[in-house]
Amino acid sequence: MAKGYRANKERQQELQSFGKSVGKRAEFKCEWCESKDDLRLWDYQPDLSPDMDSLALLCQNCRELADGRRAELNELRSIRNALWSNVPAVAEGAARVLAQCKEAWTREAIEESFIDDAVKTTILKQFT
Repeated sequence: MAKGYRANKERQQELQSFGKSVGKRAEFKCEWCESKDDLRLWDYQPDLSPDMDSLALLCQNCRELADGRRAELNELRSIRNALWSNVPAVAEGAARVLAQCKEAWTREAIEESFIDDAVKTTILKQFT
């Protein structure tokens, strides 16, 4: 148990070392919906070593969506613009949330985004 605790603590410290840089990149707003409330780092790829491309600054509501809470349609519209971010954690994370909806407009938005084609194909499989 001590080993797991220590590993988790080290991971948290590693993530926090990116905090200021990610905050500046995000202009201290949620990178999905632009809220300024309760902002924290979200780790898009927790199994990999963190870097600027795998972290996003998200508000509590968007973190809940990222962690699997079902979204209401109006919430999804507020994160649509995140699809055009050049940061994979921002664009791909938002696309995965939008894909849960399975509405035609969410599929079209994902198809039009600049997300890596292989990732996009995987995400779009949710629509079939």
